[in-house]
Amino acid sequence: MKIFNTLSGRKEEFVPLEPGKVKMYVCGPTVYNFIHIGNARPMIVFDTVRRYLEYKGYDVNFVSNFTDVDDKIIKKAIEEGVDSAVISERYIEECKKDMAAMNVRPATVHPKATQEIGGMLELIETLVEKGHGYKAEDGTVYFRTSSFQEYGKLSHKNLDDLQSGFRELKVTGEDGKEDPTDFVLWKPKKEGEPYWESPWCKGRPGWHIECSAMSRKYLGEQIDIHGGGEDLIFPHHENEIAQSEAASGKEFAKYWMHNGFLNIDNKKMSKSLGNFFTVREISEKFDLQVLRFFMLSAHYRSPLNFSEELMEASKNGLERIYNGLDKLRQLESKAAEEGLLDREKAQCQEARQLVAKFEAAMEDDFNTADGVSAVFELVKLGNSTTDGESSREYVAFLRTTVETLCGVLGIRTERKAEVLDQEVEAMIAARGQARKEKNFALADEIRQKLLDMGIVLEDTREGVKWKRA
Repeated sequence: MKIFNTLSGRKEEFVPLEPGKVKMYVCGPTVYNFIHIGNARPMIVFDTVRRYLEYKGYDVNFVSNFTDVDDKIIKKAIEEGVDSAVISERYIEECKKDMAAMNVRPATVHPKATQEIGGMLELIETLVEKGHGYKAEDGTVYFRTSSFQEYGKLSHKNLDDLQSGFRELKVTGEDGKEDPTDFVLWKPKKEGEPYWESPWCKGRPGWHIECSAMSRKYLGEQIDIHGGGEDLIFPHHENEIAQSEAASGKEFAKYWMHNGFLNIDNKKMSKSLGNFFTVREISEKFDLQVLRFFMLSAHYRSPLNFSEELMEASKNGLERIYNGLDKLRQLESKAAEEGLLDREKAQCQEARQLVAKFEAAMEDDFNTADGVSAVFELVKLGNSTTDGESSREYVAFLRTTVETLCGVLGIRTERKAEVLDQEVEAMIAARGQARKEKNFALADEIRQKLLDMGIVLEDTREGVKWKRA
């Protein structure tokens, strides 16, 4: 298995620190509102990485945090006149709902920043004791970037160039810094903000220290994989490396993985452009399994363009898989032959080759786009080689194979039960009443209206069933 390592800038053979086990940390969202589709991409990407590693037999300890103390959370709390914890807890719960709808599994641990302050204080104290951190007159504690010789190794930025550039960007409130590139570990409280006691002042942690402390607590000083969006490479992940390695003297993360940006209709997503979408808003138009399928249709490191047309294409692609599985399930339930037919033995081998193709794609830096192509080929094989004469063993083998690979991708293999709107429900009920009254002309008229709306009715022994045309 090969992974593209941002640190080295090349694909590397994956060798975990401990055989059979993987320690993986992924930066989670700041919970001040509903998550947006930019947040969704790393959630889906690294959930899929985790699923594939587990499919290959690894025991994965997966940690992803919630940043529940932040300027944006505090601002929203002040606007609503509530405690900031009310805001963060509300949106943690909403985030979990969206994650479940995208079939993103809960992490092994979801630490919250406010519950890990003790570990952050310990880490900051260690950095200060070792000369990597220092206190300014106002109580702010900064990390001294010049003390960490490898600063810039992840983002491949030169510290001298950074210092030169940052001097032009120095802003009010940073007068206590020894150097413009130094960053905050701890900052003093402001009126109306939540705060904690510390050896330096009453205040709260800087953003970067959170992940270093939480990763250290739940995974240890060294981890296998650290992931996140490429927007986090600098300064967040660069600062994590500096803090963690300055404190421990050990390599922090062996492999750094970063997903590419998500654009909207070929433009950068931003509220000012009016192209900023939350996952919840997308769920009003599409099942979030479609969003997941869309996200996996491109390699995770590639930029991905989001549009309604591309989502429709993903919806149709997902429907092809569902239709193929529906056919296999129906044939399996009716199959008379138990054992494999002679012609099916070669077809089973073809299916195994497609599984090998899927695995080869995933082991080449988690190429889900090619993995999805292999699933489509399996569905096509099922459509073209099964009929009423097929054996139950062959049909079941194809069905379970497709379901297994979809499971690795986190794609649910059962259609979401759709809820009809009140108008359509009323029309179906009216047709049923017309049939009871033997007014078949009216019943047929309603049936045709529903068909025009894309609703197909089927009269079965169990009652009326429907599906979208």
